[in-house]
Amino acid sequence: MLKYLVILLDEKSVSFCHYENPVKENKLISKEDLKAGILFAMKENLNIQFVYPSEELPKEYSEIINTIDHSDIKPISKQRADVLICNSVTEFSNNEINKEQVYVIRTKKEDFFTNLSLLKKNIFKVQRVNMVLTDIDTFSEKDFEKYKEALKELSLETEKQIGKGGFSQINILTDRIMLKQMNNCNAGAEVITLAPNGKFYVCPAFYLEDEKQSIGSLSEGVNIKNAQLYQLDHAPLCRICDSYHCKRCVWLNKKTTFELNTPSHEQCVVSHLERNAAKDLLLKTQIFDNEIKEIDYLDPFEVREQW
Repeated sequence: MLKYLVILLDEKSVSFCHYENPVKENKLISKEDLKAGILFAMKENLNIQFVYPSEELPKEYSEIINTIDHSDIKPISKQRADVLICNSVTEFSNNEINKEQVYVIRTKKEDFFTNLSLLKKNIFKVQRVNMVLTDIDTFSEKDFEKYKEALKELSLETEKQIGKGGFSQINILTDRIMLKQMNNCNAGAEVITLAPNGKFYVCPAFYLEDEKQSIGSLSEGVNIKNAQLYQLDHAPLCRICDSYHCKRCVWLNKKTTFELNTPSHEQCVVSHLERNAAKDLLLKTQIFDNEIKEIDYLDPFEVREQW
């Protein structure tokens, strides 16, 4: 069942996930389509998330947006929003940080590894940070080892913070210790996107990749072909996995395995390294009433015969 509608206000709306936005010129969604999108969400009882470009919107757009309760996703340059997006650890650290804000840090692996000390210095100053590794599909065995060690360092800092009575949420480390069931992106299952062209897409990534991948329009409604493939119960590996915090990104699945419901080896290993780091942190701190079992694999595909 759909729960959320993401509305891209402009062709240059900031990316908040794995995908890149290569668009160089602004093209606002029409005011008519913006109003129609809001009306669609109201009729379907969907929560709206507006995604903004760096440029200021015309006043009349802000007036339309404010006719309904919503969440705002903006570039960090805007300084205030429900979610602020940074495109590197350095960009996050070099901006004025608001402790009440939620941030998304989109980063490549080399930026993450190189600037880990800078990240540790600033990440605990805020309420919540979502780390998104945009080149996760390029991870090698060497990268996995480096990532495992980086998670240990973040875990040690988190443990120190908890010892002092504080707690900052970091999706790659603390989400799993709080979860007892899958909590994924759910694009195509619970979330769809309205693009500036007035058409619906599974998520912004599919729109930016190819406009022909629409799943309907404001005039025709939503029609998701093979909708079951976006559901957890039709994901053979994911439905038996307990890396509950994993994004389970269907766009990344399609890009790397050519199957919407089958994740790549890299996506699984990274998520399981995070899961195991969370398990160790939970054992040391016991800050939540939860249990994360010991496992002897990093990719469920390796033990598929057991399932």
